[in-house]
Amino acid sequence: MSGEREVMAWEDLGTGARDLAARIHADGFEPDVVLAIARGGLLVAGALGYALGVKNTYTMNVEFYTGVDERLPAPMILPPVPELVDLTEAKLLVADDVADTGRTLALVKEFCLGKVDEVRTAVLYEKPASVVDCDYVWRRTDRWITFPWSALPPVNESSSAQLSQFAPR
Repeated sequence: MSGEREVMAWEDLGTGARDLAARIHADGFEPDVVLAIARGGLLVAGALGYALGVKNTYTMNVEFYTGVDERLPAPMILPPVPELVDLTEAKLLVADDVADTGRTLALVKEFCLGKVDEVRTAVLYEKPASVVDCDYVWRRTDRWITFPWSALPPVNESSSAQLSQFAPR
């Protein structure tokens, strides 16, 4: 992986999701369900759901990354695990922010196979080392991506005190 970073802006989320939706539509794929891989895929899935007119959304939480380019030995599905009952004829679109190693997407795709009629994947970014060739990709890169939703540390007491100086009075 390159030492350089790709920095994504908030505007890119809308542009990227809309472009992915256009590619999905042009391909003739009409998902019945959008499945977000939490946390990174939540915003992507929501934007795709709106852009494609799909209201049926699910969320699946998979733990793998522990830091910048640091991960557990294997991705793990965390509870609650979605019950994909009564979806045997459904077309499912799995949405995530990035296919880095692709192991998270591979795990989720394997989980869904046999429970739905068809599974396809959509990501904002795909890296060359991904074990999954995503069906729909906005951009390809070998750089680490700084997403706007994860660029800052979590809010805590000290960060709240710093931000309070900017609050409307």
